[in-house]
Formats: sequence, structure tokens, C-alpha cells
Amino acid sequence: MKLRNALALGMGGAALALLFVEPSLAQSPTPEVVSAPAAAAPVPNKGDTAWVMISAVLVLLMTVPGLALFYGGLVRTKNMLSILTQVFAIAAVVSLLWVAFGYSMAFTNGGGLNDFVGGFSKVFLKGVDPSTTVATFSNGVVIPEYVYICFQMTFAMITPGLIVGAFAERMKFSALLVFSILWVTLIYFPMAHMVWYWGGPDVVGDAAKALAAATDDASKATAQAALDAVNADAGMLFKWGALDFAGGTVVHINAGIAGFVGCLMLGKRIGYGRDLLAPHSLTMTTIGASLLWVGWFGFNVGSNLEANGSAGLAMINTFVATAAAAVSWLFVEWMLKGKPSLLGMLSGAIAGLVAVTPAAGFAGPMGSIVLGFVAGGACFIMCSTVKNALGYDDSLDVFGVHCIGGILGALATGILVSPDLGGVGIPDYTSKPGELVVGAYDMAAQLLAQGKAVGFTILWSAIGSAILYKLVDLTIGLRVTQDEEREGLDIADHGERAYNY
Repeated sequence: MKLRNALALGMGGAALALLFVEPSLAQSPTPEVVSAPAAAAPVPNKGDTAWVMISAVLVLLMTVPGLALFYGGLVRTKNMLSILTQVFAIAAVVSLLWVAFGYSMAFTNGGGLNDFVGGFSKVFLKGVDPSTTVATFSNGVVIPEYVYICFQMTFAMITPGLIVGAFAERMKFSALLVFSILWVTLIYFPMAHMVWYWGGPDVVGDAAKALAAATDDASKATAQAALDAVNADAGMLFKWGALDFAGGTVVHINAGIAGFVGCLMLGKRIGYGRDLLAPHSLTMTTIGASLLWVGWFGFNVGSNLEANGSAGLAMINTFVATAAAAVSWLFVEWMLKGKPSLLGMLSGAIAGLVAVTPAAGFAGPMGSIVLGFVAGGACFIMCSTVKNALGYDDSLDVFGVHCIGGILGALATGILVSPDLGGVGIPDYTSKPGELVVGAYDMAAQLLAQGKAVGFTILWSAIGSAILYKLVDLTIGLRVTQDEEREGLDIADHGERAYNY
């Protein structure tokens, strides 16, 4: 799940980035505290359930056709069909991996490795049925587990698809599939666990209530041990206090740095820097970018898991940060290059969406506008000046937009969450058990937590991805032959063309 709330665990005011877990199943065994009559199990609200179902479909829309058309329009005609096939195939394969073991790896207790990855208690969705539920971010509020599984599945489907753009037009289809299977299993699923796995507000609140109700030293010690155990049952970055509402680290930095490593290891396209490698259809790219913006409301607003005021905050932030970044890129490019381009404005919009993703439910609208303006200009500089100076061939600017935009957004979240800057503050589930209140906020501590999360994500994905690329290269090879690359991957890999006229 995503972050709307973060739990204060006595870590110098640093908040915990959150995640799901069914209150009755999420926690590892804890000492028994106080016997009490069993409360009635919470019943999913139909409005919340309907919104998360719609959000899952919107995130699917981001992938197919949104991302596929956005990327497809940016490559040359001879590679259009290959990009569509790659994005669609990755989405289909990952969806099957998710229900087989990915959901369990991301959102269950992993025992001795729980800091890094979940376990296999829910492989093939064992124990899940229409009556099981998972927690949201409010006490006593749940949604059906199947709905949550579908929602999180769409995040897993799009993330490896984003990587494709960094080495577009030169990687074997077979190698891409093998790499994507390995990457989502060994890099994405653990990353989702580390950032978003926790016990949920009710589990935390119940443990805090028991501690508050304890009357003697022995019962207080037992209750404190129970609360400590609850707090310890979370992913490592969550326990560090990192905030990530909808995937700045898990999705964008993770995919962006993996794509950057891939484009370096595969090398440049034939003719890069010499021949014209212009997009073949900015019309298709515009359609794709527009669908991405629409679908991103499912991505960001759906991550609230409830249809309430916090979802409205994420919604308006997704509007205004995107618009600000599009305008920023447009005018910066206009000033530096003499003409405003459609592709620049579209790229700016994506940069704004990426940057606001981790901050969507934490920042205020004015803070999100500032974030959008900064992201648009910064990503333009990365995708033009810096990229040209360093000479790497990141075909569709995955690194410059997703990784850099994700880093900016993740770091800015630590600032913009401040109530003094219009943010919502750090949610606290322990000081008043059963109620959601705003806890202490320490900007230095929160920025440190955000910085640690960003640094870890870069290292985790870069090193892990490099190993996986090398493994695939040594076994089946990463890159198509020069003749196949010149002919185009539509024919070389798939034996068909995107256009026959």
C-alpha cells in the first residue's frame, strides 16, 4: 500500500512510511497482554472498495495503453511494435508472478529476513478469499484483500515496463523477458516490502491501548514488549521513517536507476550522436502521455486506499504538480533553445507526476506546485545538458525523468510534509490509540530518513540490476545483432510491423 500515514516509533520524530497488512495476520507472535471481549470485525466500506477497484483499473490504463503508446511514439517506426509488445508482455507476465508469489514476498512477514523481504505464507494466494480484508490508514477501516492485491499488482506490472525506455531499440525480446522476471522477483518485490510493509493502524493502536491500560510494572513491561514487537514487524525503510506515498522509491528511483545501468551495459544505439533518431509519432506519444496523467490519479489517489479528504489532497496535488512541471519544462526549453516543444511539455508533465508521487498525500497544493516547477526545470537540464555532456544513450530519458524526478520528489517529501509549509504532518497512531493525530515533526530527522531511503534504493537497484544484466548477457545475450538493429526489432524479434502501408 502506499503511504498516507507514517507511524512515529520513537525514532527522533522520523515517521514510518507505510504499508498494508491484515490486522489479524500481519504480525509476528507477540506477548499476550490483556484479555478483552472480541470486537466485531470491521466491514469494508463500499465507497472505499469501489474507489480502489477503479484505481487499479486506472493504473492498468497507465501501462496499457498509456506507457506503451508514450514509449512507442518516441522510437522509430521500425521499432514501434516491439515497444508495444515489450510493455504488454511484461505486464502480463508480472501479473502472474504477483499472484503466484510476489504478493506474499511483498506483504507478509519474512521471518529472519523480514527487514528485506516477506515470506511465502500467501503463495498462490493461500488463505485469501472474498471475506479476508487488509488495513487502510484509518483505525477500523479495511478493504477486501482481493481488491488490494489487484491494486498492488498494477504497480508491479508497470515498474519493470518503465525500464524498457532506457535501452529501447536494441535489447533482445527474450533477454528482456528473462531480465524482467528476475528483476521484479529479486529487486521490486523486496523493495515494496522494505518500504510499505507494516502491521496497520489497528494492530499498532491495540498494542498502544494495552500499554496505556497497564497498571503495574509487570503488565506494563509485557505491554511494552508487545508494542515493540508490533513496531518491529515492518520493512527496513519503513522502520527508518521514510515516507513514500505512492512509489517514489519503490517505482521511479528503482526503475530509473535500473534503466540507467541497462543503457550503459548495452551500449549506445547504432548511429547515436550521428544519425537522426527522432520520434516517429509525437501524436502517439501525446495520447500516451495524456493517458498516463489520467491513470496517475489511480496511482496516487488510489494509494490512499480510502475515498476521503486525504484522497482529495492527493488528487489536487496530482493535478497541480503535473501542470507546474509541464509549464516549467516548456518555458525553460523555450528560453534556452528558442522554441517551446510539444515533447518537452509532455516530458515535463511526466516529470511532475513522478516527483509528486511520493509527496501526493503529504504535501499541500502550493508545495506541490513548487515541487512541479523545480522538477520540470531540473529534469530538462538532466535530459539535455547533462545527458549530452556525459554521452550516455538513455533512449527515452528514463533516468533523467524517473530517477531524477523520483529523487527530487522523495527528498522534497521530507520538507513539504511540514505543517508549517502546508503539509499534513506526520501521523501518529500511538499517543492517542484508536485516533489519528499529527505527531512531532523534525525536518532534519525526516530529511535524513528520506536521504537514507534514496541512497539505499539507488544502491539496491543499481548493484542488483547490474548483476542480473550480466547474468542474462552471459547466458542468452542482451543485445540484438547489428543487422537486426538496423532492420528494426519489429521484424527481427516479432516478424511483423506496426504499420503496413
